[in-house]
Amino acid sequence: MSSAPADDSPKATHASNFLRQIIERDLEQGSYAQRHFAGSPGDAAHHAAGPLDPARIRTRFPPEPNGYLHIGHAKSITLNFGLAAEYGGVCHMRFDDTNPEKEEQEYVDSILDAVKWLGFDWKVNGVAHLYYASNYFDFMYRAAEALIGAGLAYVDEQSAEQMRANRGDFATPGTNSPFRERTAAENLARFREMRDGKHPDGAMVLRAKIDMASPNINLRDPAIYRIKHAEHHNTGSRWCIYPMYTYAHPIEDALEQVTHSICTLEFEDQRPFYDWLLDTLCTLGLLAQPRPHQYEFARLNVTYVITSKRKLKALVDERIVDGWDDPRMPTIVGLRRRGYTPEAIRLMCERAGTSKAGGWTEYASLDIALRDDLEGKAARAMAVIDPLKLTLTNWSEVFGSAASEPCHAPAHPQRPELGERRFGLGPTLWIERDDFAEVPPKGFFRLFPGNKVRLKYGVIVECTGCAKNEAGEVTEVFAAIVPDTRSGTPGADLVKVKGTITWVGAHDAVPAELRLYDRLFTEAQPDAGGRDFKASLNPASKRVVSGYLEPSLAGLAADVRVQFERHGYFVTDRVDHTAAKPVFNRITGLKDTWAK
Repeated sequence: MSSAPADDSPKATHASNFLRQIIERDLEQGSYAQRHFAGSPGDAAHHAAGPLDPARIRTRFPPEPNGYLHIGHAKSITLNFGLAAEYGGVCHMRFDDTNPEKEEQEYVDSILDAVKWLGFDWKVNGVAHLYYASNYFDFMYRAAEALIGAGLAYVDEQSAEQMRANRGDFATPGTNSPFRERTAAENLARFREMRDGKHPDGAMVLRAKIDMASPNINLRDPAIYRIKHAEHHNTGSRWCIYPMYTYAHPIEDALEQVTHSICTLEFEDQRPFYDWLLDTLCTLGLLAQPRPHQYEFARLNVTYVITSKRKLKALVDERIVDGWDDPRMPTIVGLRRRGYTPEAIRLMCERAGTSKAGGWTEYASLDIALRDDLEGKAARAMAVIDPLKLTLTNWSEVFGSAASEPCHAPAHPQRPELGERRFGLGPTLWIERDDFAEVPPKGFFRLFPGNKVRLKYGVIVECTGCAKNEAGEVTEVFAAIVPDTRSGTPGADLVKVKGTITWVGAHDAVPAELRLYDRLFTEAQPDAGGRDFKASLNPASKRVVSGYLEPSLAGLAADVRVQFERHGYFVTDRVDHTAAKPVFNRITGLKDTWAK
């Protein structure tokens, strides 16, 4: 009964944390062993008619479909689906779609795709546990009427400004609404008028009647229903009143028989209302015990990243980035297009740990996880990112009339089963511009006049000079082949050199567009202290260059990852790449070289 993939991530560990300890305690005590589940969400009577729930625990991932998921959501996805699978349970995929003005089917589709891509599934033992809060609107309305009938909810006609002022603050108790003592009959009639569309948006709200003097401001008669004459992506125009998230969420958990409702720390202050509402509805006979319990963990904060939906939307709307899937974005679609693997993201989340304490995870940890994942998977290839022509001046003396000489190298140095890649050494090559220095700095062992280097997998050459243009820029480097130094031959080790450089033969090179991505911001916490996050945008976060690749990379499909020797990990862009016009994105280098 697994809703998560087997964790084959390198160096992955499942360290104990407070959530695992809670789940193990509940399983040992049989806290939810007598739960009944009739095969679908439902109220107390519905569940009582069903058999014992076969799932040992039930968790849920409940995003609101009002935007694209980001790296912070990946932590919640990994945690909820992962814990459910680890303990023989089920994780529900649920949309908290209670705010019709901001929600769209586009976001629903993108969220489902992101969860699947990360390697998780809400279908367990042939049953798809995909749910929508809007499917429970009838019950939520019935529960609201029950609260009104019990004297525990009332319709308030104060303005939003009046309610805010009368709510008080941490030092001052709230003031009772003048509508708080209406009779149940009056409140019920008014609430039904709200439901029937007889009042405009904002005219009134339904509030829970708890305690206006509570030290927890969230218990000072929170609003649980508001008027919104808006079309809903799932229910259409059937409703013009919609439940508040804080009211809907605990009910959704209870109807779905969730055992452990795991959320981030910003909901900790809402837990008393969560408990009050579920205990009250159980007392009223609408819901059944044992009810769900909420537990909070510290959200994933990653340096050099912002996760505010409003700020991410500003980046898109102002065309600072090229859409929600821009490879510099922290969205799941952006990370995916950049080339990060689901295994790497899951591994980073696991390594970040789960606790109540906040903190920051270094962005470099994502790159480390990516390297750990791809080191044993990604094929190798040579590529030249900043091309400079190298001419081998004595080619005909060494190789005669041959247009090229065949060379070969393993597709992966530790995986012989992947075979070899083949490419040609020719009289004209492309090398990296920084592999040549007319006047070498100290410790420079690559090409400079009079120095010998090995062309990797090829021959040893001795640099003899260079050509320049009128501006004094080097346009071509000249070198002579040292005879009898072919790699793999007995003479290969007779000449000792300190430097080895990569190259691509001009005759069989594959031209490609290379998109060199880096961090979007220069500050570790771009929006800390309320500062303008756009002030720390990194002007070098994207560079597009034309490079050359060895012929083994010709004809690659989109979304294929490869290690460019010396340069790092790249991926064929999943949108723009074609075999005829290759486009590669740099995912990360072979080591962290970031500097502010």
